[in-house]
Amino acid sequence: MNEFTVIFVVALLLMTGIEIWLSLRQRRHVIANRDAVPAAFKEQISLSAHQKAADYTVAKGGFNRSESLYGMVILLLWTLGGGLALLAGFWANLGWSEMTTGIALLLSFFLIGSLLDLPTSWYKTFVLEEKFGFNRNTPKLFFSDIFKQSALMLIIGAPLIWAALWLMGSTGAYWWLFLWAAWMGFALIMMWAYPAFIAPMFNKFTPLEDAELKQRVEKLLARCGFKSQGIFVMDGSRRSGHGNAYFTGIGNNKRIVFFDTLLNTLNEDQIEAVLAHELGHFRRKHVVKNMILLAVLSLIGLALLGWASAQSWFYTGLGVSTESNAVALALFMLVIPVFSFFLHPLLTSMSRKYEYEADAYAASVSNADDLIDALVALYQENASTLTPDPLVSAIYDSHPPAAMRIAQLQTGRA
Repeated sequence: MNEFTVIFVVALLLMTGIEIWLSLRQRRHVIANRDAVPAAFKEQISLSAHQKAADYTVAKGGFNRSESLYGMVILLLWTLGGGLALLAGFWANLGWSEMTTGIALLLSFFLIGSLLDLPTSWYKTFVLEEKFGFNRNTPKLFFSDIFKQSALMLIIGAPLIWAALWLMGSTGAYWWLFLWAAWMGFALIMMWAYPAFIAPMFNKFTPLEDAELKQRVEKLLARCGFKSQGIFVMDGSRRSGHGNAYFTGIGNNKRIVFFDTLLNTLNEDQIEAVLAHELGHFRRKHVVKNMILLAVLSLIGLALLGWASAQSWFYTGLGVSTESNAVALALFMLVIPVFSFFLHPLLTSMSRKYEYEADAYAASVSNADDLIDALVALYQENASTLTPDPLVSAIYDSHPPAAMRIAQLQTGRA
């Protein structure tokens, strides 16, 4: 057996095993704490709301375990099961040019992948989220989103694939360096274009009409030195009952966006505090730092692909005998999540550090008590558990648990 096959299978089994073990650990911890609201939240969170959050967390965990097993089976079918080899052979037999064949292979690979994701996406939306009262989606809107995503994949994806395959075939041994530069350029363009051109295809964005709230937001933006091209309300309630707020875009195309669900959940003081937290990410340059991290990880990943794609064992070890740039890209996209899984704790740790920094900034320009009240309200509204397993939270949760964030805010306030 190919040595890389063994490494891949061991890594895949280890990843899936860890995911399921952590999920079961979370389940036990949440159930053990289901019938008592943590002391720090007894005055704000009812027992019924706490139990709903626990039940929601347990249900999501069961879904995630099934999804992990399903994903493992699909990945094995694509690779060692011969799925990608079969698809590559189909397009190769048509006798088209190498470029056309490569584009067709990758587009069909993405399309089939989207179709394979449909069952889990449907279940999560219309069964799991529906059961706990969060789903606002409809089958018509669900499939409309899929159609739009597929159209975008063709319109944007086909030229991108052509560019990637051209760079791989025309720029010599260091093609991965040129591809990395092109990818980073595309990422920056998308950060600029997404708010104005892509996001409105899926959601309706209307200018904030509440004059008093808008005035407060504008004063906060001025205090934080944030120049925005507009303050918008997004119809998040079309699809979900979950609430959020964020800023998006770069350069002269930055926007502030509130979910309508968030505006219906929080008062003006709390909304200002939540926005101050988001602006803390801007002021502490977390977006820039994340872009630098993305650039470094992308460069390392593409350098590895540049090396692996020249090795025959990379293809045969993953169940494919045909060696081509398009096949190499498809294989890389299939297996990179397996090996990058083990970076989760490091990336999560960085993200949590950023959240603490953004909380501290919000407390300095707004009000710590208002942010605490907002966090409690959002945790309750989104049915987020107040009692996650500490190890599971440290590995997976990009945001620290509510109790830790609130304790940090109270310590800073003192």
